[in-house]
Amino acid sequence: MKCQKCRQPIKLHSSLEDLSPAAFNLLTGKRGGIPPTTSDTPSGPPIFPPDRCDTYDKAAQHASAPLHKRTIPTRSSTAPARSKSVYQNPAESYVMLTQSQLAPAPHPPSSSSSASSRNAGGAPPPQLLIPHDENALSHQMRTSAGLFDILSARSDIDYPICSECTDLLVDGLTKRLANATRERDAYVEFLKRVHSEVPTEAERDAAAREMQQLQDEEAVALRELADTERARAAVESEIRGLEEEARALEGEEETFWRERNGFAARLEEFQNERDGVNLQYDHDSRQLEKLQRTNVYNDTFCIGHDGYFGTINGLRLGRLQAQPVGWSEINAAWGQTLLLLSTICDKLTFTPSTYRLRPMGSTSRIERLDYPASGHGEPKVTSLELFSSGDLPLGRMFMHRKFDQAMVAFLECLRQLGEYVEHTDAEMKLPYRIVKDKIGDSCIRLAFNQDEAWTRACKYTLTCVKFLLAHTR
Repeated sequence: MKCQKCRQPIKLHSSLEDLSPAAFNLLTGKRGGIPPTTSDTPSGPPIFPPDRCDTYDKAAQHASAPLHKRTIPTRSSTAPARSKSVYQNPAESYVMLTQSQLAPAPHPPSSSSSASSRNAGGAPPPQLLIPHDENALSHQMRTSAGLFDILSARSDIDYPICSECTDLLVDGLTKRLANATRERDAYVEFLKRVHSEVPTEAERDAAAREMQQLQDEEAVALRELADTERARAAVESEIRGLEEEARALEGEEETFWRERNGFAARLEEFQNERDGVNLQYDHDSRQLEKLQRTNVYNDTFCIGHDGYFGTINGLRLGRLQAQPVGWSEINAAWGQTLLLLSTICDKLTFTPSTYRLRPMGSTSRIERLDYPASGHGEPKVTSLELFSSGDLPLGRMFMHRKFDQAMVAFLECLRQLGEYVEHTDAEMKLPYRIVKDKIGDSCIRLAFNQDEAWTRACKYTLTCVKFLLAHTR
């Protein structure tokens, strides 16, 4: 069998394995209807103590209807239906029991009585055609099923249940008992308070006298109210006369204030117009001064330094052994620098010869245009990558070859732009001289070059670009 609450298999107590009819009646609270036992059934001491039986009888008599029950169809009176166990369907637990199911069938007669029956010529009972072990197990299962069905029908609990579920059930019932006890105490306290608040005869007489006194006072107050209403009517009549006089004065005052307000409106309009012109002039003056001091290129491209490194928009350009800089930051810095150079060229309407700038962030490129020797036809375009993906010392020469060519091309474009600015303004000259792949005294190539020299060349490059940026104001 299984526990009807947690659906776990359980083992029945040994006292339920072979119930006598008296014990069955004692558990189910039945007083009759069980066939008498044969003389072969031994009579022994009761299985359960008397105080436990009395407690169960009292609980069964006052048991209320169950709150949650399984649904089990009514069994028919045929033999196959009686042999079917109610626990074959776990979802069903409520069944109408016949009289034959309320009590266990009597024990089969002993072997001596069976022998005497056969000697007498009578047919053997049907139960004797079943093996003894199988008949005893079937009888035990039917008895246990009937017992649990009867107990489940007479209480709120669906039997059988395991010991753990019993403990949980006892805890729940204990809490319900405590709640019911508190509720009962609250009702008792409320009843006591109601009984204590019932007025006495003296209190009722005092209340009646007080009521009469209040009624007399009410009559006096009503007479005073009537006199006050008449006085109020007279005052209201006088107020109406004064209101008519006040309306005449208000008409004269309204005429005066209308003329005065018209003059004040014209004066205020003139003053507002004057103040508006003054405010517009002050605002335009401040805006002009602010625009004269503003350079959008300086705000967009902020070039500075961080120790030994030159920076553009907070990105360091270069790298040292003691202070390694990630290639993602270096690539982003070169992208910003190329974008600034392209912006300056657009501002000055200058186009580098044999080069085309392609600022694309961390993957910026410079396209080299190789024209045919004849000067006719489309030029050959070579894309130079102004970024690098890593640094391997052994393969440094071959790994940064395109990167070095792109930086040399950048210096060439910077040199051409510097010469263009020098032709337009003789006083303008780049702070560092550019010759092929060198700017100042440092080489811009990364291959076969020290990190310090390359970082210094990058810093010189940013200085020249910032010089050209200041010229474009």
